Amino acid sequence: MSCLSFLIAMSLHVGLENNYNSIHPHARCTLDDNIFGAYYNSESNISIYTGKKFNFYNSDLEIGLVTGYSGLDIAPMIRLKKNYWFISPAYETTGNLGFVIGVEYKL
Repeated sequence: MSCLSFLIAMSLHVGLENNYNSIHPHARCTLDDNIFGAYYNSESNISIYTGKKFNFYNSDLEIGLVTGYSGLDIAPMIRLKKNYWFISPAYETTGNLGFVIGVEYKL
């Protein structure tokens, strides 16, 4: 159990057309398998999220809800994390589908 962690992530947006922010300062609280936090997102907004973390083939699968993105006031969130690396599905309001791959370090 750890509450509060400070992290920094760097990301690459694959299959998407817009120019996105790739540096994401992040504060997180983890209580058991529940996760809560806030980060500076790809659209240069503050996102607040809540979710649950599951063990998935020796990786962490995070599923929850997040704010701060265009198109939806509250969006679904899913992220697969292994050690420092993560990958998430992504979409644009134009209908483009892609993914975000990145690395995240605890400060």
